[in-house]
Amino acid sequence: MFRTLRIFFTSSLVKGIVGQYVAWALGYGFIAMLRSFRGQPTPWLFEPAIAFGALVSVLGFLLAAGVLTDWLKWIVGKRTPLAHGVPAGKPEWSRYFNVDYNHKVIGIQYGVTSLLVLLVGGLFAIIFRIELAHPGMQWLTNDQFNTLFSAHGIVMIASILLGVGAMVNYLVPLMIGASDMAFPRLNAFSFWVTIPSVTLILTGMAVGGWDTGWVGYSTLSLRAPLGIVLFLLGFWVNGFSSIASSLNMLVTATTMRAKGMTLFRMPIVVWGAAAASIIQLTATQTVGVALTLTVAERVLGLNFFDPSGGGNPILYQHLFWFYSHPVVYVFVLPGLAVISELLPVFVRKTLFGYRWVALSSLGIGLVGFLVWAHHMFTSGMADALRMPFMFSTMMVAVPTGVKFFSWVATMWEGKIPRNPPTPLLFVFGAISIFLIGGVTGPILGTIPTDLHLHDSYWIVGHFHATMFGGYIFPFFAALYYWYPKISGRMYKESLGKLHFWLMLPAFWVMSIGQMSVGLLGMRRRVADYDPALGITTTQLLVTLSALVIGWSVLIMIYNFISSARSQTAADINPWRSRSPEWQIPSPVPEFNYSVPFEVVGEPYDYGLADSIYTRDLVPAPSGD
Repeated sequence: MFRTLRIFFTSSLVKGIVGQYVAWALGYGFIAMLRSFRGQPTPWLFEPAIAFGALVSVLGFLLAAGVLTDWLKWIVGKRTPLAHGVPAGKPEWSRYFNVDYNHKVIGIQYGVTSLLVLLVGGLFAIIFRIELAHPGMQWLTNDQFNTLFSAHGIVMIASILLGVGAMVNYLVPLMIGASDMAFPRLNAFSFWVTIPSVTLILTGMAVGGWDTGWVGYSTLSLRAPLGIVLFLLGFWVNGFSSIASSLNMLVTATTMRAKGMTLFRMPIVVWGAAAASIIQLTATQTVGVALTLTVAERVLGLNFFDPSGGGNPILYQHLFWFYSHPVVYVFVLPGLAVISELLPVFVRKTLFGYRWVALSSLGIGLVGFLVWAHHMFTSGMADALRMPFMFSTMMVAVPTGVKFFSWVATMWEGKIPRNPPTPLLFVFGAISIFLIGGVTGPILGTIPTDLHLHDSYWIVGHFHATMFGGYIFPFFAALYYWYPKISGRMYKESLGKLHFWLMLPAFWVMSIGQMSVGLLGMRRRVADYDPALGITTTQLLVTLSALVIGWSVLIMIYNFISSARSQTAADINPWRSRSPEWQIPSPVPEFNYSVPFEVVGEPYDYGLADSIYTRDLVPAPSGD
């Protein structure tokens, strides 16, 4: 036990967190010292000092954790060979608490962190949902409520970004036949920089919180408590992870594919990851500008958004939503790709319209950049812009409809199992929920209806349906599907199905309930409501549904932990998949493929006789 504790407390994670707060204190002390030299007092909650310390703390985390060690050695001319495998004298589990350059380890780090952050964000939601179960203020103050729902939003978004990182990092190299990502050190940096980002956001809750929602509109942020500064900086720091990981993924997918794997022989998951990465690489900078200007306005006294000083608050919204609507597709595109990946495997039928499905991911990403202003129909922007953005919003339905048509056509006359396994159940659930999210979206993109429904609980229900159908359910499907590959063990099917049958009806009740109370006049981002609205029963049902969803996720986590400790190994290819990662042992060897393979066929030709996707390349015998 002592050895285990010693290994943990000397890990990169613990060193990084300690280094972060030590660096924060040093940064704060530096500003305090400068003010002292100038004869100025430094109150304990002095914003400029805290903001500077927060920025320095991120660097302190990265240095203490060892994320930058190899690069610093390279700068001074030292050799920096990549270290692979378990560190000498340490157990296997220690890799996941330390800086590691293997893409599979990093993928698992992303995934576990995503689930932990998901639990934190879900807990916040359950707390304020209990408050909303009955009219009147029960046990939270207005400020506490505002901070909780604001933190719920940004923490859940962080969880989703981490989950996308998990899928991309673990699966893409395996699916294209690569031994690792193109830039392993940059890959590790992309994960580890998210830790101080989340730390800053959670610390912000302890120093006043913030009441702005996850959007952080400048009109509210400029007047919010101190915690908003840490929220904005944490959000800003997380952007480095998005940019670095997307660049890494695109280089990997374009330069490291196996022999014979042309673009239109790539798995759909890779297409979805590529489209999401293009969005991240090109849109993240705009929200970074918005966050930077807001912090500069609060901390340095500059003026960009405050109308009393000549600023324009609409500018913040344009910068924010130019990123934040496309980022929805960063969440959704990998999830929709998982649906397209799993359906052919289980129904034993060729994926219908493979090329159109692949190109539709790029189409969604492209059109997604042309719709941001539908979030601003009620904000006072130029009336002449309303109609073009309404039509561009409707255009998203075209590439999205291509995917729905493909899924239905793939299932048509397919061999759907009479007792569907858990991954397939979550695929079916994802399709049904995302359909609701998609159908309710154009209502908000249409000017007349949006003018009435904007900032109502209809938006909350629609957004949750989009996220659960487009990401959460596909993410859980992916976890169950690739769990035997990751762990070498099979999960308990009974617990997996219990998770699904608790979560699906609970979510339907929650989402439809949220939209129905929105139609009856319930506004979002409010801590109380008038009992005269007649929505008390529905609010109670929504709260109970949230509790059921939370319990179902805990069942899944228990299932995975207990199954990982089982001594029974999973079959090498339990799903009879054609994908190359299922043709090698589980868990995957350190360098993935001992023998490279060549792609000689199409990836989703299930049910076709004598169809082959990959073929091993046997090394030529040595000698003359």
